[in-house]
Amino acid sequence: MNNIAEQLGLAYHNLNEKCSALAIAADKLQLIAVSKTKPASAIVAAYTAGQRHFGENYPQELAEKAAELQQYQDIVWHFIGPLQSNKTKLVAEHAHWVHSLDRLKIAQRLAAQRPPAMGVLKVLLQINISDEASKAGISAAEMLPLAQQISALPMLQLKGLMAIPAPGQSETAFAAMQQLSDRLQQHYPHATELSMGMSDDWPQALRYGATMIRLGSAIFGARDYDKE
Repeated sequence: MNNIAEQLGLAYHNLNEKCSALAIAADKLQLIAVSKTKPASAIVAAYTAGQRHFGENYPQELAEKAAELQQYQDIVWHFIGPLQSNKTKLVAEHAHWVHSLDRLKIAQRLAAQRPPAMGVLKVLLQINISDEASKAGISAAEMLPLAQQISALPMLQLKGLMAIPAPGQSETAFAAMQQLSDRLQQHYPHATELSMGMSDDWPQALRYGATMIRLGSAIFGARDYDKE
């Protein structure tokens, strides 16, 4: 597991170098270590090296890891995958952030199932910025109406936007997301987070205002697809 610490250190070094080159305050950027399909021991290795924010794509896996690692009380769990209505309770009870909110029904269930002791659940709206039929997310036109509906719900706090661009379209997509983020903040000033950029395209994301970078293979190595 020493390799995870080394890779994590390299990831932060590269992020800091890029932030410096772009005159971005590195402390305003949140690196999320995407640990889906990885064992709890890998998360502990990253935690020991200083990482606190972890991303999971599957509700059951999130719940199991959160339970197994409950002694690490300052871990911040980010749910970043598609969410079906029959799995919302697992996410409501274990996540601190949801990046992939794209339906009012899901938001309503999360709000109703959120344990009061956990405080508000911070949520991002997922934008299908490349307009891919196979991808989750809402259209740009749906952003403000859904934001208004979610802002009226208890136990949820709208914090910004998330996107996963189509391959080869990162530059155009990130530029469009920056514009959408600016528009959202005109109506919801506290919705400042912009979750975009992964292992292959995070440098471009930084240029267009990303505040959350999601890195998986760059930290934990190749994903075990047999577990997906």
